[in-house]
Amino acid sequence: MALLWYFFAGFFFWNSVPHLVKGITGQEHMTPFKRVSSPVLNVVWSFINVIVGLFVLGLAMGTGGFVWPWGADLSGMNLWAFLVGGFFCAVWLASFWSDPKARLPWHKD
Repeated sequence: MALLWYFFAGFFFWNSVPHLVKGITGQEHMTPFKRVSSPVLNVVWSFINVIVGLFVLGLAMGTGGFVWPWGADLSGMNLWAFLVGGFFCAVWLASFWSDPKARLPWHKD
């Protein structure tokens, strides 16, 4: 079960990257809140992803709280699960964003 938590932690950490980059460069980008979200909302969403990732690392470690990545035993199979989670996130996002009409199911616009 711990490997699954490492996988999801990697997914959340990698998902934070495009939102942070778009936000700090002043570009609009989709978030779960709006199809066209402001740069500030993207930075907020990026940090929410980081916080969730830190919490999920805590679940992976069995502490149930927040764990910094350097204290999360990211070695061996744990590291591989974390990296595979990031890889799956990156591939899914690349596929999703390649569609110019991309939208989440609950976006109405």
